[in-house]
Amino acid sequence: MDESSAVELARQAVTFAKTDGADSAEASVSIARRFQVEARENAIARLEDSTGQSLHLRLFRDGRKATLSSSDLSLGGIREAVRRTLAQTQCVSADPFAGLPDEPAAENVDLDLCDRAIVTREGAEKIEDALALERLIRQADARIVNSSGSHYTDAESITAIANTTGFAAAYTATRTGRSTGPVALDGSVKRIAHYGTAARRLDELESVGSVASTAAQRAVDLFGARKPATMRVPVIFERDVAATLLEDLFAAVSAANVAVGNSWLIGRLGERVGSAGVTISDDGRLPAKLGSSPFDGEGVATRRTAVFEQGTLRTFLYDTYYARKLGAASTGNSTGNGIGPNNFYLEPGTISLAELIADTPRGVLVLDTIGFATEHASGTYSRGARGFFIEGGELAYPIDEFTIAGEYPAMLAGVDAIANDLRFDAPVASPSFRVAEMTISGE
Repeated sequence: MDESSAVELARQAVTFAKTDGADSAEASVSIARRFQVEARENAIARLEDSTGQSLHLRLFRDGRKATLSSSDLSLGGIREAVRRTLAQTQCVSADPFAGLPDEPAAENVDLDLCDRAIVTREGAEKIEDALALERLIRQADARIVNSSGSHYTDAESITAIANTTGFAAAYTATRTGRSTGPVALDGSVKRIAHYGTAARRLDELESVGSVASTAAQRAVDLFGARKPATMRVPVIFERDVAATLLEDLFAAVSAANVAVGNSWLIGRLGERVGSAGVTISDDGRLPAKLGSSPFDGEGVATRRTAVFEQGTLRTFLYDTYYARKLGAASTGNSTGNGIGPNNFYLEPGTISLAELIADTPRGVLVLDTIGFATEHASGTYSRGARGFFIEGGELAYPIDEFTIAGEYPAMLAGVDAIANDLRFDAPVASPSFRVAEMTISGE
């Protein structure tokens, strides 16, 4: 199925809905081909090559909204899905904020989201990527005795949306990734590491050799790790860990959480929250990035939204529903069933991670966190962590079994240095950055 066929199916669903009595309607059609391979040692542990299809309906009648998803894209299946969805509108209460967007996207821009090199790549080459990752992590160090699996994945998807405002459009996107998880034996202790790369384009992936060597190094670098003393020191979050902090921050700027009181940022619009270096944007129009798309999950044009400018909170992020509820405008962040990031990222600095470490006389580099302990309403942050103790601007020794804790307002205000290693390998991305002081709970 191509884009025009997907759009026609979505239009047909909308036509059925109007004919059967819906006041307004939206239909989304998704077609996705996925390839996944997992290798362990010299064997394939899992292999999937599949194509999935789905129809998602949002129908409105008398102020009531009902939704339904189906994998039956036959005309009979679509008509039945519409009938069942309209019947469900009688089972819910009217909601004055429910409805289609007032201003859907006016044009379908080309953001270079599809790479034909991924689509035409031979399956044998993809399988070899996973097997090669397994071979290379073991060759890198004899102490690596196992892995949690080495993976190659890719996908090509078509997304089409049509609604009763007259909007109808589609786009095609690809994505691909390589990852591996070596397990090294440090005496009786297993040191587990993970490293991966993901992108829209095959030529933007890190090479198999680079992924394997980085992952292997992360595993063996933790040999002899000790629990640090309890202290307050500067903390550097390596870019992958930094991105998880931004995921928590995205939850705080999501209007869905703001509307129900589950955000520590409520009442702080226009307030200086972070340091002058903290500029965070959500941008769905960056060419060829994993979070990019010409329109969001309900057909609203994506855009660049400055969320924090030099530490000042400028806006929350909205879909149509919560924008109406909170008296704002959609920022193009609908997933079709909620609010999600496009490319939500911290603006990078000008120095490397190595230079940032050298600029830290004493502190901690966090390479991995464990568990989930962020209280979004208060902004309290706490995680188990692994990494390195920094002394004299150098990585002195590995540390683990410690907890890192703080409050998001103080953490953002304490960001005093940002590295230049931003990599868009997920919809939420961040360069490494340093917080001037945090509590490390160890011995």
